Amino acid sequence: MSGVEGSAVRAARDVQVAFSRLRRRWRDVSDIRGLTPSQASVLTVLGKDGPASASALAAKEGVRPQSMAATLAVLDTQGLIRRDPDPDDGRRQVVSLTGAGRAWHEGNRVAREEWLVQALHERLTEDERRTVIAAMALLERAARP
Repeated sequence: MSGVEGSAVRAARDVQVAFSRLRRRWRDVSDIRGLTPSQASVLTVLGKDGPASASALAAKEGVRPQSMAATLAVLDTQGLIRRDPDPDDGRRQVVSLTGAGRAWHEGNRVAREEWLVQALHERLTEDERRTVIAAMALLERAARP
């Protein structure tokens, strides 16, 4: 990349590696229950953002509507989601988490957070944790449009 300082390239690579490792570790501590990454991702989106149409979920996940329909069918069969008529458009359905789906989402969120809190506590000093906090603020700024 011409015109880009070497430190920017190094920082970008280091951030990608660190986030990839964090994602792997979070998967390790999550209760996957035989779900595919796509299925788990949909449950996470619904848990974070609330009910959505299948087409909105497909757009958010970057998949074809047919693929989302297959994903939702499995989650529905497992009792993790429910579909209700869209109050604004009776031809569409709104997908939301069931009690079991909410429990799955919350349990995984808590497990990931507990693992990370413990890792930061055990492996980093107070000054290093403050550096992480400062770095996260910088990454948030870099991620803004």
